Amino acid sequence: MDTTKKVAIGITVALLLALAIRVTLLYQERHDTGPAPETAAKVDPDELVFLKKQRPSSLADEKQLIGKTIWVSAGGQLDYYPATAHHADYAHSAGTLLGVAPIKRLLTALTRPRIPGGDRHVLLAFTLPNSTDPAKLYAVPVGYKKGANYTFMSDDIFFYDDPHQLFNYWDPKIWQAIDAHQVVLGMNERQVQLSLGQVSKSTSQDYGNRMVVFDNLGKPMAVTFVHDQVTAFRPDQGF
Repeated sequence: MDTTKKVAIGITVALLLALAIRVTLLYQERHDTGPAPETAAKVDPDELVFLKKQRPSSLADEKQLIGKTIWVSAGGQLDYYPATAHHADYAHSAGTLLGVAPIKRLLTALTRPRIPGGDRHVLLAFTLPNSTDPAKLYAVPVGYKKGANYTFMSDDIFFYDDPHQLFNYWDPKIWQAIDAHQVVLGMNERQVQLSLGQVSKSTSQDYGNRMVVFDNLGKPMAVTFVHDQVTAFRPDQGF
């Protein structure tokens, strides 16, 4: 074999070898999964629930709630009062709004000042679905007027969608306890707040790993949470 043929064969072998190495590297690159990915941080599904906000800035904005049903989120914080279309009897509380309670047939009304710094209170007048008198009106303050400006708290007080649907992945036993305003083992802090109300105190800021005493409409309940689950609860006299 002459020298020219030997050189040509050598070049061909070298090229084939280089091609084989390249193919091998490409195969490994495409099929190598690499190091195992780090475990993603667990996301609380409650934090992913979209809570609608109205952001009212005028009485006209608030009047958009007329005729609609909304649900209480700020349970245990607001008293409501017997009312007519334009007046609320602040001298006689009719009760305290409880978490997830629906109210409907809303009407807006103005009455005398009650909130410091405001000229007038803004109230929502409503009926209670389970009332013995379905036509009976009640009213709850949701904001105030100062000068020409209005300030509303309704976004912080109400759910605009049925919470039973918003959190429809919660266990039916949990929902049964919330609707009965009771505590059961395994509930998280959000669920207990809806059940017993948001008026509470705790010596720790470690949400989900602490003991919280809920006022529970004057019947304090001490609830212990570990990893954001109720592990123990008992009546408490120290609120």
